[in-house]
Amino acid sequence: MAESRTLRPLKREPAVTIIASRLTDAIMDGTLPPGVQLGEAELAAQLGVSRGPLREAMQRLVQQGIARSVPHRGVFVMTLNEDDVRDIYLARTAIESAACRLVLQQNPQRTADRLAKVHRAMATAARKGDPAALSAADMELHQVLVEESGSVRLKRMAETLFVETRMCMTALAGEYPMPVELVEEHAAIIEALRAGDEARLYALLDEHMQDAVRRLTGHGQITDPSGPIAAADRTA
Repeated sequence: MAESRTLRPLKREPAVTIIASRLTDAIMDGTLPPGVQLGEAELAAQLGVSRGPLREAMQRLVQQGIARSVPHRGVFVMTLNEDDVRDIYLARTAIESAACRLVLQQNPQRTADRLAKVHRAMATAARKGDPAALSAADMELHQVLVEESGSVRLKRMAETLFVETRMCMTALAGEYPMPVELVEEHAAIIEALRAGDEARLYALLDEHMQDAVRRLTGHGQITDPSGPIAAADRTA
């Protein structure tokens, strides 16, 4: 008699993880802008969840550095200033350069092929004049690069930086580079990776990051119309 087998139950993501992901998406796309308070009652009603897992999800955002808890006031979406922008891209340069080093030691052609696929989506978005799709493809390309390194820790460190990058892009959408320039910059990075030209790859990546910093700085504090958290609160 054949042994009977049963399917194992599907694993469901914990509610806290789903809520944290939803809040992170809202922060990245500007639905929850910099400086805004994350009100428990309002968010719980909007998401249809209880306050317990919502509170825990908000604390995860605090731990990641994309929200901050102010004593006796609540939790606020982090407000980024010019120093933050420089620091974000400095850290991204270090992480993505390390990812490139690992990729070059492993399978650069496979990585270049994966990046080229995303790059085609980027080029299509540029031709259609779709800034949302262009921005999404831009971030996906960098995420794939870090993922291809095979380093769990580089990927984990990059996750928060990518969220902060999207926050910068959303806050200063008008400073996003011209579509043609963005497509060309990434094409050059992919070509250098495919060619195994390590020096050129690092130079192009560094210039790409510096260019982003130049665009995003010089505008004072990146904040929302409702007003930033007081400077004293930033150090609390």
